[in-house]
Amino acid sequence: QVQLVESGGGLVQPGGSLRLSCATSGIIFSIYTMGWYRQAPGKQRELVATITSGGSTNYADFVKGRFTISRDNDKNTIYLQMNSLKPEDTAVYYCNAHFWRHDDWGQGTQVTVSS
Repeated sequence: QVQLVESGGGLVQPGGSLRLSCATSGIIFSIYTMGWYRQAPGKQRELVATITSGGSTNYADFVKGRFTISRDNDKNTIYLQMNSLKPEDTAVYYCNAHFWRHDDWGQGTQVTVSS
């Protein structure tokens, strides 16, 4: 049974930081491309960042220089370090595991950036 469990979301002031985690089980984690997506109210889900099995990363333009994705293959976990957060970063953040044509998703964690 595949499980992706996000944690680390919450309320933070503009300019603040959060670190999201996604713990996985039921997949051969090391061969998956992992990613973070987000969905704000009334908007479509959008890509935030991905990291391949080899460690190559890709970021949406709106987070470049502020967010960092990483993975720990020993812990079957990915992370998203989010710095310099803006109100427009407010969304539910979802963890994604992708291999070939298959995708698995976590349940999401809410991030709210507000003063």
